[in-house]
Amino acid sequence: MIGDGMGVAQITAGLYENNNRLEIERCTMTGLHKSHAADNLITDSAAGATAFSAGIKTNNGYLGLDPQGRKYESILRYAEMRGMSTGIIVTSTIVHATPAAFYAYNTNRNNYEEIASDILDSGFDFVIGGGKKYFERRTTDSINLIDDLRKKGYFVTDYFEQEYQSWIIPDSKKIFYFTADGDPLPVMSGRNYLPKASKDGVEFLQKLDNKGFFLMIEGSQIDWGGHANDSKYIISEMLDFDKAIKEIIDFAEKDQQTLVVITADHETGGYAINGGHLFGNLKTSFTTTHHTAELIPVFAYGPGAELFSGIYENTEIYHKLKKLLQEEKK
Repeated sequence: MIGDGMGVAQITAGLYENNNRLEIERCTMTGLHKSHAADNLITDSAAGATAFSAGIKTNNGYLGLDPQGRKYESILRYAEMRGMSTGIIVTSTIVHATPAAFYAYNTNRNNYEEIASDILDSGFDFVIGGGKKYFERRTTDSINLIDDLRKKGYFVTDYFEQEYQSWIIPDSKKIFYFTADGDPLPVMSGRNYLPKASKDGVEFLQKLDNKGFFLMIEGSQIDWGGHANDSKYIISEMLDFDKAIKEIIDFAEKDQQTLVVITADHETGGYAINGGHLFGNLKTSFTTTHHTAELIPVFAYGPGAELFSGIYENTEIYHKLKKLLQEEKK
């Protein structure tokens, strides 16, 4: 689970605005990762997510490629090769930098239509997020990728046909649900699907009866609140992400076989809490409208959680996950 732009201050603000309690506190192990990119002390989401997905430091803007342009297999593809079900759930577009790093190869994170084409080969079983326009009303070609998704066996629907609800999910098909034509709404404007979709995602993937599953969930818009220097935006998105964390840890607690790892690609805004009250009405400030270079917290719960304590490079998250997948296969 990735809270894009989520540093310690974002978590702290959510905590104090939620009566001094967050679900993320249920995690049994904590660590810190070093978030820098190959070409910059301050990473962007493309390089940061590629570190998680492929275990390499790369240039800002690059997806699934090293600085020389060589392709690296993502952890989700590796999981699929080992017989696992896979999926992504995001509150951005499906082609945004963080999710794209788990299936696409590109030197420019903004090549959204090229990135959308790459998802056809992803093999994902469960996909929820925005960005429908990059699949059917494309400006670079006349291809309708939604038709291609259906040919590949996906049940494809969207917010216009039916609002996201658990009952729209069939038991037998792969799921591809668009929550918006472009970017999904912020929570403060009425978006509410992330906790529900997270619960549905793990339950759906578990029912496929494969050799386990790997699901990447992103609270994408914590980052957008940081870029906007909007504390209310940050806190509302942080609390929405924490509700999704509750659903996932509840599942893992019952299942006893699921590892949950929660982190961020970087911090956004240089966010600080300068005063206020223990239970809300915080006084906050920002040092930038961009990302920062601070160490990023990592939280883990479940089998293998002990591997995620300490301080390490962001690429180590990939290698720790891969090690656990290899041990599971033995």
